Amino acid sequence: DLATAFNDRGQIKYLRVEFAAAMEDYTAAIECQPGFEVPYYNRGLVLYRLGCFDEAMKDFRKVLELNPQFEDAALSLKQTILDKEEKQKRSY
Repeated sequence: DLATAFNDRGQIKYLRVEFAAAMEDYTAAIECQPGFEVPYYNRGLVLYRLGCFDEAMKDFRKVLELNPQFEDAALSLKQTILDKEEKQKRSY
């Protein structure tokens, strides 16, 4: 389906370190199928790597709302919270 195709294309772009283009595809996948948790997770990973911790946490929380058993999203959310706190302690 279209949402899976966008997500898969986003993965290719992510692996090429084309983060902005990957996020566009993940967002397109979400728009096609808002209940599909995987592109939220993938977009969250990109946001995390870019240091956009609040936005990443929002996506990881959405994944867990849609699928509470998504363990990687739970781990990523915890790591994002820790990294955000560490960044605030160092205030940079």
